[in-house]
Amino acid sequence: MFERHKGGDRAVLVCLDFGEVDYQDGVEEFVQLVESAGAQILATVEGKRSRPDRAYFAGTGKVQEIAEVVRVHEAELVIFNHQLSPSQERNLEKVLQCRVVDRTTLILDIFAQRARTAEGKLQVELAQLSHISTRLIRGWTHLERQKGGIGMRGPGESQLETDRRLLGGRVKRLKDQLATVQKQRATQRRSRERNRQFSVAIVGYTNAGKSSLFNALTKSKIYVADQLFATLDTTSRKLFLDPEHSIVLSDTVGFIRQLPHTLVAAFHATLEETIQADLLLHVVDINHPLRDMQIIEVNKVLSEIGAERIPQLMVNNKIDLRDMPPSVDHDEYGRICAVRLSATQGTGLDALRAALLEALSHPLKTAELTNESK
Repeated sequence: MFERHKGGDRAVLVCLDFGEVDYQDGVEEFVQLVESAGAQILATVEGKRSRPDRAYFAGTGKVQEIAEVVRVHEAELVIFNHQLSPSQERNLEKVLQCRVVDRTTLILDIFAQRARTAEGKLQVELAQLSHISTRLIRGWTHLERQKGGIGMRGPGESQLETDRRLLGGRVKRLKDQLATVQKQRATQRRSRERNRQFSVAIVGYTNAGKSSLFNALTKSKIYVADQLFATLDTTSRKLFLDPEHSIVLSDTVGFIRQLPHTLVAAFHATLEETIQADLLLHVVDINHPLRDMQIIEVNKVLSEIGAERIPQLMVNNKIDLRDMPPSVDHDEYGRICAVRLSATQGTGLDALRAALLEALSHPLKTAELTNESK
């Protein structure tokens, strides 16, 4: 038994290479995630393995190396760029004598910091509780103690069982509240359908410029920052393409590789805006070295939530960083299938509006749009 460490912001990062071709880029993205969470990075420990160790994820030699780095830097926290099992997390904490968190916990923490609306906070809390529920096993000594006090001593429910019961009750209440939100969204969608509102959702990898594009098109002021998961909450606005035609445009949460399944499940209410859309604007950072991988990762999540058959219009963003002119690509039917633009500079937006008007006037089938830029 041991008391779990409280942790802090002074962190040592751990990244292990299991032979991934994009390992180094994954490390850089992980550093961005940690910085987005507000942690102070003291050191990064790297290594190579053929497969994870069952007990510690890293090998015993590597764990001792991490422990020495923790001691030298007086770190309060060790963050793994991997998903750890509950037992691996506990074993590591015993050896390292500090709090250990994995990639899933890190992303959940960032989401908890960024959620602004009541719905977003409910979804994040549900995801956190779903994740914590797998960790309620002998990791906290107080959870194993029998309850004390008059009428509470002796045989009966342990604190661990009580916490599980209370956690389960809270999860049920959160799911009920989110179900109410889903009903409200369904009512709003039916209203749009009665008014024949064409729905477009902006999707893409985190930090690709989705919110910047949304602001540029709708003249809104959604928070924008050069960081991962700057905004979480879905925002919808009516966008007039010309005096006679309008659409409902929605900005959605960004995706990332290894997005925790608990988050996908918890954010189902928000992601329904994507599932129910008539068209997806797939925003891509045209300058990113892993652009193609990011497109694949986004499409994986879209497939997971049942949105893989919704037509996509590719939006290659941030052309200003390469001094590229705005342009459009057409598919085999002569329709616009990709637009190159700069959301921050406003160049290429007219072409995008034209593509949206074209899609509104002539709704496309999935097969008529390519998911890749030419």
